[in-house]
Amino acid sequence: MNWIGKRVLVTGAGGFIGSHLTERLVELGAQTRAFVHYHADGSWGWLDRSVYKTEVEVVAGDVTDRDSIASAVQKCDIVFHLAALIAIPYSYQSPLSFVRTNVEGTFNVLQTVRSFEVPRLVHTSTSEVYGTARRVPIDERHPLQAQSPYAATKIGADKLAESFFLSYATPVVTVRPFNTFGPRQSARAVIPTIITQYLAGTTVQLGNLSPTRDLNYVGNTVDGFIHAAACDQAIGQTINIGSGREIRIGDLVELIGRLLGKETNIVTDCNRIRPVGSEVERLLADNTLARTSLNWEPRVSLEEGLKLTIEWFRDHVNQYRPGTYAV
Repeated sequence: MNWIGKRVLVTGAGGFIGSHLTERLVELGAQTRAFVHYHADGSWGWLDRSVYKTEVEVVAGDVTDRDSIASAVQKCDIVFHLAALIAIPYSYQSPLSFVRTNVEGTFNVLQTVRSFEVPRLVHTSTSEVYGTARRVPIDERHPLQAQSPYAATKIGADKLAESFFLSYATPVVTVRPFNTFGPRQSARAVIPTIITQYLAGTTVQLGNLSPTRDLNYVGNTVDGFIHAAACDQAIGQTINIGSGREIRIGDLVELIGRLLGKETNIVTDCNRIRPVGSEVERLLADNTLARTSLNWEPRVSLEEGLKLTIEWFRDHVNQYRPGTYAV
């Protein structure tokens, strides 16, 4: 696709993946509009610190408010919908807020895209919708199992997107990233948790070390979004974006420790352990469909991505609270 002059909207543009995607679209020459969550202080999330912030049209609002979404979607050629509540521990405490943002918010985006006849919507899913793998690698036909309120709301959002395609021929493709990591990621995620604690000292406090995850560098995930938007054959499909490699959390701690030249000293923090039935024990992507239909593949390896991420966190660790459990 020739992105020059394309009118593109990114919801959730102030967040981790959203800010990286927004910057990539600017680099590609797209006429980029960023939908960020409204804050009374006027902040734009990570876009406040972006070198491209003057090249982006920013719209502040809330996906639960259809009027603010409508003002952002008008005259767009492509909408990337990333706005969501994502913190699994917080979803135990405040599940209704996840329903409102992830389910109702996605409905508002779908309805608005349909009303304005936007040619393409890229909707964001998550590997958490699969629950603990029943078979590996996990392909897109794997059963869905909500092991947290967060996962339940994302399944609801995905099914809404599917229903709008089947009922109204809304041109939507669902991208299902596995565990994305990289610069700017929240301390709620495991890799920033490990890196910031290593940088602050020698002890790493974590919960369960046995689960495995398919960790994919943010640049790879952004590539997946770009490829999905450009592929007509992807419309109506759900496509995994994962590395195809899994690593146990305990082994990940040791790997990051080696890259930092640190001794591994792990302390179990019971507050960080999910309820037994809610823990997703294994995630490993089958990315065959992304490779064959999108011509996508991960370009940055786990080790290379960790080095880039560590380098960024060295310069920004003062923006985090190492050792504090971020819910």
